[in-house]
Formats: sequence, structure tokens, C-alpha cells
Amino acid sequence: MSGTQLTVTLSGGGADDARAVVRALEGTFGSPDELPADENATVHTATFDGETDPRPAGGGAGAGRLSAPVTVTVQGSPEAVRRASDTLTRAFTARDDGAASGDQEQERQLLLEP
Repeated sequence: MSGTQLTVTLSGGGADDARAVVRALEGTFGSPDELPADENATVHTATFDGETDPRPAGGGAGAGRLSAPVTVTVQGSPEAVRRASDTLTRAFTARDDGAASGDQEQERQLLLEP
């Protein structure tokens, strides 16, 4: 996993909520592999490969509103996870539900509220 690659897993809410979260991260990480689309899915995943479209920290503009609480797990390098967490806490009302660290990767879980 590169230093700017980020994997995002979302549960709770619907596809529109998942897309709002992914769009909030686009300002920091560029475009994801694809936007969440399956309206019947209960878990959505997006991967950002910042090597192709790196952007400075920031993002969060135009994120939209959530219709329900969404649990977001971000996984990647410590720097990517920190940037994603910072972006999401600026864009939404967020509660940090903890982190786990490995040798080269980190994982953080956030609860985003409407």
C-alpha cells in the first residue's frame, strides 16, 4: 500500500450517505476507484490511490448531509489515515471510535452523525 492509498469501508445509512462521505474525501485524496452505487448494499467500500491525483490536505467542501449515522473505517498509512480523519471530522459531526496500528498501516473507525 502506497503512502497515499486509502481504503474506506462504510456501514449504516444508504448509498447516498456513502457517496457523501466519499465525496468529502475527494478533496484530499482525489477520485476514488468508484463511487458507492448499490442501493441495496449494507456495506460500501472505496479505494483512493492518491499517487494518480495527489492533493494537499483540505477537502470536505460540498460533502453534503447524512440521513443516518454512518460508521467509517479508514485504513492506510498513518499519514493517509490522519488526513482522512481530519477531513471527515471537519466535514461531519464525528466521534472517534478508536484506532489500531500495524507495522506500516493504521486503521481508524469514526462514527459520522447527521
